[in-house]
Amino acid sequence: MDAPAGRAAGQPMNRRAFLVGSAAIVGAVGLAGCTAGGMSFAEAERVYGPVPDERFAIPAVNLNKVDPKYLRRTVRYTSDEAVGTIIVDPRHYYVYRIEGGGQATRYGANVGRAGFLWSGDAYIGRKAEWPIWTPPREMILRQPEAAPYANGMPPGLDNPLGARTLYLYQNGKYTLYTIYSTIKPETIGRGVSSGCVGLLTQDMLDLYEKTPVDTKVIVLPA
Repeated sequence: MDAPAGRAAGQPMNRRAFLVGSAAIVGAVGLAGCTAGGMSFAEAERVYGPVPDERFAIPAVNLNKVDPKYLRRTVRYTSDEAVGTIIVDPRHYYVYRIEGGGQATRYGANVGRAGFLWSGDAYIGRKAEWPIWTPPREMILRQPEAAPYANGMPPGLDNPLGARTLYLYQNGKYTLYTIYSTIKPETIGRGVSSGCVGLLTQDMLDLYEKTPVDTKVIVLPA
């Protein structure tokens, strides 16, 4: 995946990100301040309900496994970045989409575990629905249990990339980092991957539809 750059400096990525389960639910407490009130439980049940008409039916999120602060929310967020820019805040486990007018959509996320955190500027080089996941050689050496998928894991609910994936690029090259979808709510608000960023599938469906190729991505320092 692409190594996005933090607000301060863009640094090249040199690690391949492995997704350890998908995960992300939109967060409630914003880095730049939050709006009054969040989602009601009834609203959350609707927003994070099942999605049966996908290629693989997506189950409802078990909301008991998600801290409410990570549920999707529109928040105040002052930024000079263009509308649509994605800002990842790994320290607080949030992903922001700039909406303009001093506001952003905020999603809860999982991020890289210790030793796999990164920051920098990147852009969306390509997008995929229900992608094939191929573990990098470095990951197979670290985690031999991934070896059976050396030639690729077929799409499906068990695939670590999930239903939607945004691939991060720098200078025309894939950084081996992604923003991906997960059906594992217990991973939101945690460091679980080799550097990739995960959102709950229902949140990723929302972000994916709003994000064209070439969208700028900023990953802030952790």
